[in-house]
This record gives sequence, C-alpha cells and structure tokens, in this order.
Amino acid sequence: MDTIEGMRTFVAVAGESSFTNGARRQGISTKLASKYIRQLEERLDAQLFHRTTRSVTLTETGQAYYDRCLPMLDQFDELEGLVQARQSELAGPIRITAPTGYGGNHLVRALHPFQAAHPKVQIELHLSDHHVSIVEEGYDLAVRFGDLKDSSLVARKLTDMRIVCCASPEYLARHGTPTDPAALATHNCLLPTTSATPDQWEFRVQGEVCKYAVSGSFRANSPLAVAQMTANGLGIGRMPFYTAEPFLEADRLRVLFQDQECKVIGLYVVYPPSRHLTARIRGLIDHLCGGKIVTGSFDPHPPATNSFSGKDFTWST
Repeated sequence: MDTIEGMRTFVAVAGESSFTNGARRQGISTKLASKYIRQLEERLDAQLFHRTTRSVTLTETGQAYYDRCLPMLDQFDELEGLVQARQSELAGPIRITAPTGYGGNHLVRALHPFQAAHPKVQIELHLSDHHVSIVEEGYDLAVRFGDLKDSSLVARKLTDMRIVCCASPEYLARHGTPTDPAALATHNCLLPTTSATPDQWEFRVQGEVCKYAVSGSFRANSPLAVAQMTANGLGIGRMPFYTAEPFLEADRLRVLFQDQECKVIGLYVVYPPSRHLTARIRGLIDHLCGGKIVTGSFDPHPPATNSFSGKDFTWST
C-alpha cells in the first residue's frame, strides 16, 4: 500500500463516516478501502476507527492522526500543484459543495469552461441545501449564500443576488395584484425556511426599510420548491432571483414590488484558512471570481432580458 494513498483513504472514510462512501469518494472498492485501513492500522500499531454495524467513528488516536493527515496531504498536493503549475497544466481532484438549485444550474455553467480548459482537473460537486462542514467532510471549497457565520473560513465574494417577491399570472387574476407590501397580510405567502426570519419580509418604503409579517400554507427549505409552488399558483413567494429567473422567462411568474426591493444576499466562495491552496484550487477560485457567474446581478430596474459577460466566459439567458 502506498502511504499517501492509505492516508487519503483514511481521510475519506473518516470524512464520510463510512467505508462504502469513503471508498466511492476515492474511486476504489469498499474491500480495497478496508484493506488500506487495516494495513495502516497494522503499520501504526493503533486502532483508528470504532466499527459497528451502523457506524464508523474515529478513536481518540484516529482523530489525532486525522488532524495531522489533513495538512500533510494539503502540502503534498501543493507540492504537486507547484510542479503542475510550472508545466502550465492543472490536474487533480477538487471537491465542492453548493446549494442544490444554484449549484445544479448556474454553478455548473460556470464550471464548464474551467474544466474545458483544464481537462485533467476532476471536479466532484456535492449539492445540498443543508449546511455542510467543509473541513470535517473533506471539501476544498464551498459556494454559499448569505451571512457567513463561520469566521474561521476564508471567503471571497462573487456577487450580490436580488431577493424578489413573485406571483403567477393565474394567482394574480384570482386574487388581485397587491400594490403595497402591507397587502401581503391578506395573501397566502409561501415561506422559505432558509431565511432567518421567513415570516417577516423586508421592503424599502419611502426610503426606509420596513418589515411586514406574512403567513401562508407552505414552507420549504428549498428556494426552488417555493418558486415551483408560486409558479403553480398557490400563493405569493419570495426567493433569490436565480431561482425565479426561468419561471419569469416562461411568463409563469411576475415580479411584485420591484421598486421597493431592498433585500440582497451575498454569494461567496469559501475555504479553510489552514488549507494550502493548490494551483488547481487557486485557479478555480480565480476563475469564479473573474467572471459574473450568476444571472440577475443586483439592479433595482433589471432589463427585460438578461445578458452578462465575465472576464473569462460569457453567456446569455
């Protein structure tokens, strides 16, 4: 067994708390992953995992070994990255986590030109609407919306995203079009639980930010679910512009209170400060930060159609 490969397998199993998922992450069989861990434990003369039929957890010794493995593997990757950089060719794996709706559409579109330019880079994209611990689960980068509560992470801002209030033409035909945010109290509002205050919506009225209490029959932790229900005519929804955009283009949603919007959320790429950035990871960060990777950048009066160009790539919607 190659020591580095054994360490990578150990870190993968520990990060996934599973031999099966850890092996899948490494692209090897579960049997081979078990063999590598067994050989590693024999060489170290120490038990690294507590194993039961339901879980795999680190022993105290295993946790200490894990904490030391991460920076060593990072330094090894950095060394390889320096060599690759000298050859002007990026190569190797990058693990990214991102929100489901955004990551599966806009982020993928931004990643495509990078991978086309660097075919030897292998990107593994994990999509989840739940908070993911970057360090504990072994990710190199995360793309996140909103205020960053974990001050231990390094963050680079990509853009601001409008938060829009929408309803379907059918809903508005049945219930009327509200002309003032205060009228939302009489409507069925669809609530995104990803917000810290889902039942209080903010608008700018006469130059001041005002909060309006709302309620409704549907809540979801997925902006896409709120957008879909809104487009289906259930009620009035509030969501990031990128989620509403395809429904707006299809005329299944209409933006309400556009002149009174005040809420924007930041989009960031974040990574652990202790992690040495390899050439490929640094290259991807620079690529994402170098172009507008989202449609609908904040503009209180957006055009009827959206076309955005970045330094490294261009697309239209």
